[in-house]
Amino acid sequence: MTTHRNASRTLALVLAAALFAACDKNTVQELPFEPLLGARVKFFNFGVNAPGVNFYADQQKMTAVQSGTGSEATTGVAYGSVGNGNAYSQIAPGTHALTGRIAAATDKDLAIDTLTASLADGKYYSFYLSGFYNTTSKTSDAFVIEDPITPPADFSQAYVRFVHVIANASPLTLYARNTTVGDTTAIGGAIAYKGVGTFTAVPTGIYDLFARYTDSTTNKVARTAVTFIGGHIYTVGARGDITITSTTATNRPFLDNTTNW
Repeated sequence: MTTHRNASRTLALVLAAALFAACDKNTVQELPFEPLLGARVKFFNFGVNAPGVNFYADQQKMTAVQSGTGSEATTGVAYGSVGNGNAYSQIAPGTHALTGRIAAATDKDLAIDTLTASLADGKYYSFYLSGFYNTTSKTSDAFVIEDPITPPADFSQAYVRFVHVIANASPLTLYARNTTVGDTTAIGGAIAYKGVGTFTAVPTGIYDLFARYTDSTTNKVARTAVTFIGGHIYTVGARGDITITSTTATNRPFLDNTTNW
């Protein structure tokens, strides 16, 4: 009984701190629900074994990493990372060539993908470098999805969706198990590579996440102790190489949790 009470108190403290931080940010983060000028894009480097890149729209650099000297770093946005500190970048609506270009001195500014996307005025998008980086051709796969961000219908609920970015995995279904009450919620249905599910409401809490093939009860990829805060919108992306069994390898299957708002 004492252990249960201590765990409950710990959870309450964690959620209270997260809610305080979320409330503190709300004064800054109300912009997604205001009328937008132009489109917004978030940039992900999820191409397995891909080098660090700077992201471009046509010839306009959209992301860069500053070094300690104040000049642009040659590391770029590394694999598994999101450009601009997880912020959306503003872009004029229209058709754009979206590329990740090598940030290192060798092959500097070489585009490793070729993707053209039509971006609508007033909408949000996520651009993913994906698949497996080919070291011979120096290319990676890529795709764009829309982020349909709208004001939450219930601020006691978090809204979560799933994006499948593992090129060598079959369709996956994401599940979220509340670590306090033990309830498990399917975050949408089965999603194929480059696919995205709809947002699913879950109560504020700490969750263990796991993704499975549709014909299996075995977790293909999992992550524990992920906090979802009511009134916020999240995208969970599965990335990596599904054949890797190491728990520490950089390219292992992994569930990335990103806040859209």
